[in-house]
Amino acid sequence: MKQFLMTVAGVFVGLVLFLVGVPFLLIVMAASAARPAPVPAHTVLQLDLRDGLSDQDSQNPLAVFGGGGGRSVMSIIETLRRAETDDKVKAVLVRLPEGGMAPAAADELRLALRHFETTGKKPVFAHSQGIYPSGMVTSTYMLGAAANEFWMQPDSSLQAVGAASEEMFFKRFFDKYGVKAEYEQRYEYKNAVNPYLYSDYTPAHRESTLSWMGSVYSSALTTAAQDRKQDPAVLTKTIEAGPYSAQEAQAMRLIDKVGQVKDVQDAALARAGKGAKLMDFDDYASRAKRAPAKTGPTIAVVGAEGAIMTGSGSGGSPFGGDSTIYSDQVSKALYDAIDDKDVKAIVFRVSSPGGSDTASEQILAAVKAAKKAGKPVVVSMGTYAASGGYWISSGASAIVAEPTTLTGSIGVFGGKFALGEALARFGVDTRQVHVGGDYAGAFGTGEGFTPDQRARFSAWMDRIYAGFVSRVAEGRKLPPERVREIAKGRVWTGVQAKQLGLVDELGGFYQAVDKAKSLANLKGEVKLKKIGGSNSPFEALERVLGVSGTSLRTLAASAWLLGDPRSQSILDEMAKARLRSTPSGAAVLADVAVR
Repeated sequence: MKQFLMTVAGVFVGLVLFLVGVPFLLIVMAASAARPAPVPAHTVLQLDLRDGLSDQDSQNPLAVFGGGGGRSVMSIIETLRRAETDDKVKAVLVRLPEGGMAPAAADELRLALRHFETTGKKPVFAHSQGIYPSGMVTSTYMLGAAANEFWMQPDSSLQAVGAASEEMFFKRFFDKYGVKAEYEQRYEYKNAVNPYLYSDYTPAHRESTLSWMGSVYSSALTTAAQDRKQDPAVLTKTIEAGPYSAQEAQAMRLIDKVGQVKDVQDAALARAGKGAKLMDFDDYASRAKRAPAKTGPTIAVVGAEGAIMTGSGSGGSPFGGDSTIYSDQVSKALYDAIDDKDVKAIVFRVSSPGGSDTASEQILAAVKAAKKAGKPVVVSMGTYAASGGYWISSGASAIVAEPTTLTGSIGVFGGKFALGEALARFGVDTRQVHVGGDYAGAFGTGEGFTPDQRARFSAWMDRIYAGFVSRVAEGRKLPPERVREIAKGRVWTGVQAKQLGLVDELGGFYQAVDKAKSLANLKGEVKLKKIGGSNSPFEALERVLGVSGTSLRTLAASAWLLGDPRSQSILDEMAKARLRSTPSGAAVLADVAVR
């Protein structure tokens, strides 16, 4: 009887999920079947960056329902490459965010916009409703400065006078309430857990943070000065004397024009020609005809964004939009590229602050296997490629990073919180029993490490750190002593990493493609083939509903023919979304956050 009731309950839940899922299937089928309206003959693309960016498209085509699946840097630069050769596209208008941007994302977008201007011979307009001190605002200003015309709304404020970082330290709070932070770091620059261990910046923590922030700041303003044809020292001095109103910024030659959004739209449309129309960037991405697939040699593109974990990601939410690098998924994509006879080289796009050392090693093994198979692997670094993100990159044939990519952080930390004393103050007693060796209870939350447990745990940290150093030394062809000097968990920018031999070239994704072509001795145009990444909407729903993909397609087609007003009401939004997504212990994780 119990089994029968469980079966009935399972069938009921399955039916409910199926009825919820059918509208989504209808929408996917409709988006696939509907013929998009043509792009107007004179078009100005409007790219709105105010809602934030990921580096790469979501791995989940249904992530839009969970709040994810938004616009990505990679999708933008790919669409801009198409637009620059599209005779119907006459200009681009960029709506800038009011706060900071991830510096490397701003670098990548700047390269794409400059290529659109110089290769496509088409103007770029940028408009800001104010730039305010939140995050790396100088990177936002730099992106605006790359435009042919940089506009600001009247009486808005330009406050990109510098960059600041604030950290909360919990040591005194923990002491007061009896929480013990039991952590090991390798070494002094591995600062991710410093807020739990200290009440202020350590000298190494302060040095490292000021170093990468200063490098990002200097890079942004030097680049902005170059694009605005000004002396970097003069522009920096002017910026730092702010803040300014829009009118004052124009007078100081920091921007070009002052006007409302409607004013810059009208100016862009006038440049585009008679009868020109504004078009949302995502609408263009869905409507524009893609160039016919190139024949001949192929370069595989494998993406990896987020924290690095073991597993395949199959147990996650079907509507989750969070970015995670699952080692099974990424290593399989790399091995698939190895097995593909048409693939002559691989561009591995990495944007990760790190994660599991064992997951990182699994991915690195696949990178090495590709090289052994005679297929060069070129890493293109995004916002981060630090700690575990650098681990998986270190064995590549070449590494290309943006000037402001945060990388390095060659180190490890690990440990636990001992909460026994804190909980006891509230009448909660923690007791532990175990069998076997004493280390079996090392990660219990009641007490701190015993001296023997601490020694064993410390030895484990030493082994991981030594292995990390040796992998970097091997991959980068550097003496281990030199790697130990520049490691210690310290974060470097792309500019700094190149000087240290941790990076080969500065540039973006398409520079990495050129490097891969060169290493594989490929001439002329090549086909870029994405391997791995997101499942189809049918595959995602198959996982959650437990129905075969063929059955889902049949049901969806039937339902679409019968019609469903619920799906019609949100068809347009769904079509856009569809086309956007063409334990305690050791962690190799960086401690920085930029936006």
